[in-house]
Amino acid sequence: MNDFTIRPTLKFIKAGAIAAALVFLALEILYLAEWRDDADPWVMALPPLILLWPLARWLKWRTVRIVVTTDLLRYEQGFFSHYERNMELSKLQCVNARQSFKQRLFNVGAIEYETAGQGTWTPMTHVDSPRQIADELMKRAQGSAPTPRPSV
Repeated sequence: MNDFTIRPTLKFIKAGAIAAALVFLALEILYLAEWRDDADPWVMALPPLILLWPLARWLKWRTVRIVVTTDLLRYEQGFFSHYERNMELSKLQCVNARQSFKQRLFNVGAIEYETAGQGTWTPMTHVDSPRQIADELMKRAQGSAPTPRPSV
């Protein structure tokens, strides 16, 4: 089986970037049409700051991922400092997809998984198609389970 990577959805970051761009454009138009004579020129340095919000969200998005290999599930987080959690797929007992009503409208949700002795852990929220990802993780976990040795 091929490795695959799970990341949070970009839907909300794209919507935020579009909203920030529209606010930026509105402020530019207002300045040129109404405020040019009344406001100081340095005021035009403020609208570009609105675009920092989607940029910060995108950078955070880039620093979180789950990498699934043939026998390992690895959660990675961090840009300057780094956190990594590795789990053997064969130890995965249960994978849940949790979605609120609003998340169901956008087909996003949270992935939770449970292992023996560690309980349930929610590594990632706002994942596209969480039910399909949960099914794929369980399929891979069952396929990577060690085969029992025959007794001699």
